[in-house]
Amino acid sequence: MSDSSLETLSPLADAPVKAVSWLILLALAVGGFAIGTGEFVIMGLMPDMARDLQVTEPQVGHVISSYAIGVMVGAPVLAIFGARLRRRHLLLLLMLFFAAGNIASALAPDYHSLMLARFVAGLPHGAYFGVAALVAASLVVPNKRAAAVSQVMLGLTVAILVGNPLATALGQSVSWRYAFVAVAVIALLTVLMIALFLPLDAQHKPSNPLTELQAFRRPQVWFALGIGAIGFAGMFCVFSYLAMTLLDVTKVERSMVPLAMAAFGLGAIMGNLAGGWLFERLQFRAVGVVLVWSALVLLLFPLAAQALWSILLASVAVGTMVALSPPLQTRLMDVAADAQTLAASAHHAAFNIANALGPWLGGMAIVAGFGWTSTGYVGAATAVGGLLLYWLARRHERRNPLALPHEG
Repeated sequence: MSDSSLETLSPLADAPVKAVSWLILLALAVGGFAIGTGEFVIMGLMPDMARDLQVTEPQVGHVISSYAIGVMVGAPVLAIFGARLRRRHLLLLLMLFFAAGNIASALAPDYHSLMLARFVAGLPHGAYFGVAALVAASLVVPNKRAAAVSQVMLGLTVAILVGNPLATALGQSVSWRYAFVAVAVIALLTVLMIALFLPLDAQHKPSNPLTELQAFRRPQVWFALGIGAIGFAGMFCVFSYLAMTLLDVTKVERSMVPLAMAAFGLGAIMGNLAGGWLFERLQFRAVGVVLVWSALVLLLFPLAAQALWSILLASVAVGTMVALSPPLQTRLMDVAADAQTLAASAHHAAFNIANALGPWLGGMAIVAGFGWTSTGYVGAATAVGGLLLYWLARRHERRNPLALPHEG
């Protein structure tokens, strides 16, 4: 990041570049915290929402999928239409949009209106993280990009550790609606921080939407997106029904649900940091390592669900599957060439295909009578599917070598 890029920032334009860079990453991470809390809080409040809305738990799982579909739709659409905007302006608009979607969620009068509100709230998710990742990567040297991306994603994983359990406790003690109000407040705080800290980068040239669309002509872009969409579904499959697994299989009190959510969040933080570290050392091979680990963890989950101590350890292990995100995000930035905004945003669309696919597949297995722990076996199958796509991507790369930026 150059000194000239700070000239239009405002109150911090004269501050040291490293200090401003840290504040920018903090602002972006707070946005990730808001989105992460909003995305995952339903997992902990599923029994409460089902009772209040007079629907079944698998139907509440469809509300999670509705949000994920919003991400899938919004990520490419908003990235394309926002390509002509400065990144600072786009991030501000996206976070305001997200705040409005969560206020609508809190005010939703019934199940179907909540489904619509969660779809709307999901629209800015992917574009926000995609643009935030590009901003973070622009602050560091090329071989530190994955670490910078993981710092932005740290906000999301801290949300799983802290924001989600607190929002779950708030929802259980008062109402699930207040959890979405809290998310909206954090989103508005992010708007303020971005306005204060993030420069209007005069050197960044807004891209042409047609140029952005060219990213989808590259096979490696599709391979990376497919790995995220399928290989990551297992984490959401287990996590979406974790509260019900605890209550019906492990036979714990409702007060233990936030603890399990926090355990998952701890694993997510560990996985997020490990993912950036692995990519810096193994590059694309890091993806294969994480997928093998994911399949093993998910296969063991049904056994671990029988006791509180083991399901807490399993929740940490399932959370570490987040390690897949920084390597895939950075891989997409490498293979997308000039279509950075769309490809980076599409990464989160792919992960939310996983967020829709996981609860849907898990819900089908549960409704079919295989029980709450069947989510582990279903999830392991999706991890194996991700491994197959990874193998195909490596095979294609060997036949068609890529000239990636980090290779000089």
